[in-house]
Amino acid sequence: MKGGVGGEVAEAPAGPPPPLEWKFSQVFGERTAGEEVQEVDIISAIEFDKSGDHLATGDRGGRVVLFERTDTKEVGSRRELERVDYPVSRHPEFRYKTEFQSHEPEFDYLKSLEIEEKINKIRWCQTANGAVFLLSTNDKTIKYWKVQEKKVKKISEMNIDPSKAAGNGSVASSSLCSSPKQCLANGGCGDKAYSSLSNDLSFLPEGIPSLRLPMVTSNETSLLARCRRVYAHAHDYHINSISNNSDGETFISADDLRINLWNLEISNQSFNIVDVKPANMEDLTEVITSAEFRPTHCNTLAYSSSKGSVRLIDLRQSALCDSHSKLFEEQEAPGSRSFFTEIIASISDIKFAKDGRYILSRDYMTLKLWDINMDSGPVSTFQVHEYLRPKLCDLYENDSIFDKFECCLSGDGLRVATGSYSNLFRVFGCAAGSTEATTLEASKNPMRRQVQTPSRPSRSLSSSLTRVVRRGADNASVDANGNSFDFTTKLLHLAWHPTENSIACAAANSLYMYYA
Repeated sequence: MKGGVGGEVAEAPAGPPPPLEWKFSQVFGERTAGEEVQEVDIISAIEFDKSGDHLATGDRGGRVVLFERTDTKEVGSRRELERVDYPVSRHPEFRYKTEFQSHEPEFDYLKSLEIEEKINKIRWCQTANGAVFLLSTNDKTIKYWKVQEKKVKKISEMNIDPSKAAGNGSVASSSLCSSPKQCLANGGCGDKAYSSLSNDLSFLPEGIPSLRLPMVTSNETSLLARCRRVYAHAHDYHINSISNNSDGETFISADDLRINLWNLEISNQSFNIVDVKPANMEDLTEVITSAEFRPTHCNTLAYSSSKGSVRLIDLRQSALCDSHSKLFEEQEAPGSRSFFTEIIASISDIKFAKDGRYILSRDYMTLKLWDINMDSGPVSTFQVHEYLRPKLCDLYENDSIFDKFECCLSGDGLRVATGSYSNLFRVFGCAAGSTEATTLEASKNPMRRQVQTPSRPSRSLSSSLTRVVRRGADNASVDANGNSFDFTTKLLHLAWHPTENSIACAAANSLYMYYA
């Protein structure tokens, strides 16, 4: 994927990295056999933060659940790790941290529409002062959350000397407190009872020998989630994407026809930067399906469409970016058009590589990797479930053909991953010469449904950045594992750890984690 570009003469090129061997790490919310899954518990969003130490999931019930990494905390500080000569071989382990209700079901009285509480996307923001910040959105409203540890303050025992607890201190206290009218505004007491009582006590010249004061301690901590901002009433259509800018101050939100630019600190104003709504809605031919800021350039973002194209826009060109700076689309082969061509060409998700050089897009049948410097076609194409092509009619009838699968890239940019049916997900190597195409199942034994590694992809000899077509198990009658296919169990959401080979994926209400 990262071919040599430029001046220095490289040594003999090393071969592609060997395929990874994936192992089960953890599962949260595992179902028992025969247990019925509640609709509100189904996971609808997964996101690692930039450090990889926190993981957030959102569900259809409007809840956000946070997990934190535990294995790094036990090793020691970063300075201690740098002193150690050998790498720490532990795989990432997470624990439940907290959860909160992000969105509630609403009703739009003007349009007579119910607004679901389902979390569509979660994005982490920059941390500050030990608190974590994140954005979550449902179909209409985006919220900015702050999650922070708060110390629980408790009133501890009084600081009385135990040896005098039953002596004059307790007597004085009970006598003094028996009549509140004796006390003056300045804290003194002007009653004879006090003067007679004080004669019984032996006061030192410097003050009272044993003053009873409550002591406030804060040994325990609790996590508090607080909604800092609500960004509402800016989208007429359902929000499908939110994306943070690298400047740490702004973010975008995208619906079917518009992309809005927000400042995190200003919730009552946004700027419309992309508007594809035609004057006459009958002329509408495509909609926006996903949008993301380029991680290395705060002025560049990409958005995908239902026609299978990805557009790159530059915010410096104009206030309203209706014209794109680059268009990435693959021309369909002549004679290959069918009733389903446009439906399966619709891109459900796009992701930038960490270095901002490549864009990964997922349509219904394939993953495509695009180089932003080459708009003639994708660098690589990965067939996710080619054996479904003869069944497109069945998939259309049961609406599965409209499922929106997400995709992700590894932090080093050498691999890509996406989900499929039967709770399967696929990992492909995208380094030059790699034939890695692994099929894994979201279960405690991920490798049990392995298929044969496909033959080496065909490459054109004309360029080092030629297109690659890599096929999985091309079997029309069975799925990748040789079993009958299950359209009801689909793995739509997954995320790759930003620095390690670790994947978190959602199978219904269960969160599975794997490492290699």
